[in-house]
Amino acid sequence: MIQALHDLWGGFGVALMPQNLMWSFFGVLVGNLIGVLPGMGALSAISILLPLTYSLTPVPAILMLAGIYYGSMYGGAIGAILLNLPSHPPHAVTCLDGYPLTQQGKGGVALSITMMASFFAASCGIIVMVFLSPLLVSVATDFGPPELFAIMLLGLLCGATMSRGAALNGIAMALLGLVVGAAGTDVNSGVARFTFGFDELSDKVELVALALGLFGVSDFLCNVNRVKAVGSKTKLSFHDMKPSAAELKQSFFPMLRGTLVGLLFGAMPGTGPTITTFVAYALEKRLSKTPDRFGQGAIEGVAAPEASSHSKTQVDFIPTMSLGIPGDAVMALILGALLIQGIQPGPQLITEHADLFWGLVASFWVGNILLIVLNVPLIGLWVRMLRLPYRYMFPSALFFIAVGVYSTNNSLFEVGEVLVFGVAGAVLLKLNFPVAPILLGYVLGPMLEENFRRALIISRGDLSVFLSHPISAVVLAICAGILLLQLFLAVRGPRVPDRAGRQPHNLPSAEPVADHQKILGTHS
Repeated sequence: MIQALHDLWGGFGVALMPQNLMWSFFGVLVGNLIGVLPGMGALSAISILLPLTYSLTPVPAILMLAGIYYGSMYGGAIGAILLNLPSHPPHAVTCLDGYPLTQQGKGGVALSITMMASFFAASCGIIVMVFLSPLLVSVATDFGPPELFAIMLLGLLCGATMSRGAALNGIAMALLGLVVGAAGTDVNSGVARFTFGFDELSDKVELVALALGLFGVSDFLCNVNRVKAVGSKTKLSFHDMKPSAAELKQSFFPMLRGTLVGLLFGAMPGTGPTITTFVAYALEKRLSKTPDRFGQGAIEGVAAPEASSHSKTQVDFIPTMSLGIPGDAVMALILGALLIQGIQPGPQLITEHADLFWGLVASFWVGNILLIVLNVPLIGLWVRMLRLPYRYMFPSALFFIAVGVYSTNNSLFEVGEVLVFGVAGAVLLKLNFPVAPILLGYVLGPMLEENFRRALIISRGDLSVFLSHPISAVVLAICAGILLLQLFLAVRGPRVPDRAGRQPHNLPSAEPVADHQKILGTHS
């Protein structure tokens, strides 16, 4: 421990060098600003600025890219909370309660909770990196294809049953997401699946197009006749943006549990932040005594997923740098930047490039402090954006969506995908189907299939491999328990409403209007 503290102190000396600090600030600033724009997440920003690292030495290059990564994570939360636009897929979960809070005039409070959760979770992630990196690396090596398959299946079941209304609706949408995720070229056989004759779909459906279509465009179509501004009730004074003591108390334990979920998944190579936020949200809803509040503006529904995504973001660097296994596409780009600089990720990286590793760890703290300094005075600006008339705001948002999606791969076909998913999302919302499980099924489907195939190849087709590994057996038992619980709730049937006439939380609403529509308020 003393050696780790000594190394961390040396890392602060590296991170606070004027040149390194300048590039770290540049990365955080660019990431924060781009994260707010719909469709322009960390992946787009790092892709655009990756050639800039060719002329830099390894330390400032990696510090800049890391700053863009976690800076865009917070910037993406701003768009999700204020405009219901998840520029980064993990923030799709934040939309579920963040946007309703904005509708209630609490957008500033939601942003404040997000900032606190991000700093707390990032700090915990950094501490884990400092003291538990060797242990997490050893744990990560215990997760083979059977274990990863079981974890993916658990995340899929949790996400499918977390939505309001009938669990069957959520499961159906998760299966739809699996079908969408299966579109493209099969990596093993090379056969095109579910492309319907479109060559553009051979490289799978674009994730950004799916997320922005289901959450952004569908919301615009459902509210096309709105006259009032989105945040017409939102107050702008700094005092009104401070959470109350009750809101801080409500957020603390969800923030802590979300952080723990992010730390757990951060140690698992090959798992991105999207599954982490879904699992954290599902966990909070299951533990809540009032699960009906989720989806209507529960502050816990913002604190838990945001904490999980930021702790996951920090710990993601452990398998990437120590094992050379990236957690998602963004980490794959950072891994590529390391290779461009002539640095080979692996167990020896911490000793052979101590200045890079410990400078990066220290820069996380420096960068998160810079995020607070940047965003505390800007919260008023973000909330003031909501005073714009709706007829100007959402057409502008659609413009940025189109530009952001097009800039990802310079493809107009993907802009068309956004339109298709937007129309489909609007129809599903009108029919009272949740759309969040579609995104989860899309993300987890390919990884679920890949790890299932790998496990069967290793065991030569023996399905007992999933039960012979202790970790996968325990996780599969939990999955079976979730299914039995849902079956029990379905067989038990409706419960008698309480004296206040409220429906039990495990029943679908009797009203034919979608829950999402209730959140959005009255249409003009």
